[in-house]
Amino acid sequence: MTLQQLSNIVKGNILHDPVKSVDYRYAFASDLMSDVLRFHMDDAVLITGLSTIQTVRTAEMSNLPCIVVARGKQISNEMIALASENHIALVSSPLTVFEISGKLYMNGIKPVY
Repeated sequence: MTLQQLSNIVKGNILHDPVKSVDYRYAFASDLMSDVLRFHMDDAVLITGLSTIQTVRTAEMSNLPCIVVARGKQISNEMIALASENHIALVSSPLTVFEISGKLYMNGIKPVY
């Protein structure tokens, strides 16, 4: 799945597109970044309601190429800049984590585990 397809499915707004071709095949939903750090995820999307700089740092360490921030949370310019610096796609969605997870699953995205 492309970033544009993903964004359309979750009614999202792409805040940063690193313009690298990634075929998103998996997703992981969590607000607990220590859970995210347990995995190395090259072609996965992190779905979270946590809109802090630590979310981007966690994605960087777990090799996550995309973050979807749920519930229309405010995303700072600092967060966007760090995502850009690390070539991580950043999408904001008004949907809940549950809704985003369900919509992506229904469209062929698989869970990480």
